[in-house]
Amino acid sequence: MLANYLPVLIFLAVATALAVVLLGVGTILGRIGARYRGDAQKASAYECGFEPFEDMRLRFDVRYYLVAILFIVFDLEIAFLFPWAVSLRETGRFGLGVMGVFLVILTVGFIYEWKKGALEWD
Repeated sequence: MLANYLPVLIFLAVATALAVVLLGVGTILGRIGARYRGDAQKASAYECGFEPFEDMRLRFDVRYYLVAILFIVFDLEIAFLFPWAVSLRETGRFGLGVMGVFLVILTVGFIYEWKKGALEWD
């Protein structure tokens, strides 16, 4: 029975060891780098060679989040379309109908965001 779980245990041991090594290297390099910080010019925020225009803690426009959500939705749609296309012969007409409903719901959501102006940037 241990032979079944041995590859998983080896994988977990290697992953844990790698995480500990990477965290240790990062900590050591961070402490070494703290000694050589440089001047205030190097520590300042960099924005294409210009001084920062505004405070960095300003809120993003809500349209940014809407576009991000739209991207995630359509990215997940593609992730669901690949397995469906592979198993279309096994699912038959029922699978085709279910995927059709799924695509209609996503299309309605896309049209809703389009009509609300979430994709327009002023």
